[in-house]
Amino acid sequence: MINLLLCGNEKVFDGALTELISITNKTRETITCYIFTMDVSRIKPDYKSITDEQIDFLNEVVKSKKSDNKVLKIDVTELYEREFGKCKNENAYCTPYTLLRLLADLVPDIPDKILYLDIDMMVADDISKLYNIDVSEYEYAAVKEKYGHWFIKPDYINAGMLLLNMKKIKETKLLEKSRTLIKTVKMTFADQDAIYKSTTKKLLLPRIYNEQGSFKKKDTVICHFAKRLLLFPYPRIENYKQWQVEKVHKVLKCHAFDRDLEEYINLKNKFKGQIERKIFNGK
Repeated sequence: MINLLLCGNEKVFDGALTELISITNKTRETITCYIFTMDVSRIKPDYKSITDEQIDFLNEVVKSKKSDNKVLKIDVTELYEREFGKCKNENAYCTPYTLLRLLADLVPDIPDKILYLDIDMMVADDISKLYNIDVSEYEYAAVKEKYGHWFIKPDYINAGMLLLNMKKIKETKLLEKSRTLIKTVKMTFADQDAIYKSTTKKLLLPRIYNEQGSFKKKDTVICHFAKRLLLFPYPRIENYKQWQVEKVHKVLKCHAFDRDLEEYINLKNKFKGQIERKIFNGK
């Protein structure tokens, strides 16, 4: 059994769909995917929970690969408002949804081991290669941040992939300490900074488990479609996500996920058709 944690609102549907397709196409073990979501439309009108229709469709997709697979929606709106509502980092560099992983120790029935993934990742190999790494003596395993380990600290992590040992985290109060920092100290990278500063013991993994730059390395297990700083032919930042299929092909020159992305396009059209029929029928 592999336990996954994703976070976001209704706009992360494309990321969740592409990511789960890539995982279930390459992984034999059963997948349980928890999705933390919330409604904070008081901040922005489109900050709404992922919908039940989206969750049902994701469930349908993963179960088509293996009947025991499942996707579970967990609404943490009340928890978020209690812990982070109107705090110093609510309007940080990303959306408030990046803070949701910091609530994992407060959510009942979260398993002792769970793999958190950002929504802009694709899996290029069997994810059990990562999940089965022993973290029993660590709070989590992570990969160094591509730029941060040069400009911030040599062991600075990218929090887009975190193999979490929830039992150890509860003992050391890692997430509790992280939440305190989020509430009291304004930080550049909010959740990532808070996790890094609150860490007691972490396991650093090779970049193949969170490749943040190259899309062509053959041994990559997880490819992260994160922001990239390019200097030539002129300085610029690229930020293309896997569901922007044309950009993935033409700009990033990435074809490693063509099978997954073709399936995504077909399934996305199927989902649109279901929603349109529902609207037409007045349901």
